[in-house]
Amino acid sequence: MNTKNLVLMALLVGVGAALYVVTPGLVQGMKPDFMLTMMFIGILLFPSVKETFLLSITTGVLSGLFTTFPGGFIPNVVDKAITGFAFLIVLLIIKKLASNMVVSAILVGLGTVLSGVVFLSVALFVIGSDVGATFAVLFAGVVLPAIAFNVVAFLIIYPIVTNLVKRSRFKTSVSQA
Repeated sequence: MNTKNLVLMALLVGVGAALYVVTPGLVQGMKPDFMLTMMFIGILLFPSVKETFLLSITTGVLSGLFTTFPGGFIPNVVDKAITGFAFLIVLLIIKKLASNMVVSAILVGLGTVLSGVVFLSVALFVIGSDVGATFAVLFAGVVLPAIAFNVVAFLIIYPIVTNLVKRSRFKTSVSQA
């Protein structure tokens, strides 16, 4: 792993953490996860198993530490690990199409859906968190808005990051395309 790439991944995770901390909770302490958007951007830039593992675990641990959802640490770590590797697998399958901004935005939306379903499933059914709301209420009140937030954030942030990467000497999938 290249040190410059590690620094860029750390910056993405740091920006995601800052956005995550300042975002208010919507329903029962759950809030849109901008760290997820940054994880997706990192995986798009560095589509390899090592980088995905590092981004997923780091993002999961930080999301878990900052979560306002009761008992949300373990669901965050599990959710980010599953979502990160599922995103990578789909990305590698449709590698040529993923360079299209619309396709990438759709992938981010689908990744957000998967993340929300995994998080809620682990939190409510495995951990047994009692937050006074059902899966459907939390899905409709938090995951659906999070899809919109994450896709819009991706559409704003990703072009900026790719422009910076192309001007620099980073070795990413974008700079080599």
